[in-house]
Amino acid sequence: MAVLFTIPGPPVAKGRPRVGKFGAYTPKKTVEYENLVRMAYVQCAPDKPPIDGYIRAEILLYFPIPKSAGKTARAGMEAGTIRPAKKPDCDNCIKSITDALNGIAYKDDSQIVEITCQKYYSSQPRAVVLLSELEEKQLESNSIYHT
Repeated sequence: MAVLFTIPGPPVAKGRPRVGKFGAYTPKKTVEYENLVRMAYVQCAPDKPPIDGYIRAEILLYFPIPKSAGKTARAGMEAGTIRPAKKPDCDNCIKSITDALNGIAYKDDSQIVEITCQKYYSSQPRAVVLLSELEEKQLESNSIYHT
């Protein structure tokens, strides 16, 4: 079983919890993005039960091309030869997506045993996520460390 879905808009990194007068809270931008992730998943897979076993996640993050980019840089960004080596980090963006899908796409994000993430520029900012269930045979053959 595999689910491919797109989250519209620029990817957002998971914000650190903030401490205020009434305790800890998650930043508004993170909460809004996690809601968007859930909505995108549910629209794509409305009746799919949560994945039960091991999961492979493949995530492509497409960030907006900076307005200050010159013609040559813009062409390189659109072609994928110039990539965003700046914030937000892949790992923080992964965290916002995988945490948002807890209890919806899978029981817990600890089920994710393989993950890849790539960052690109695009005139259409978005995140593309592929979640696939791994079978035992795949687990054994994929590892370079398996002896």
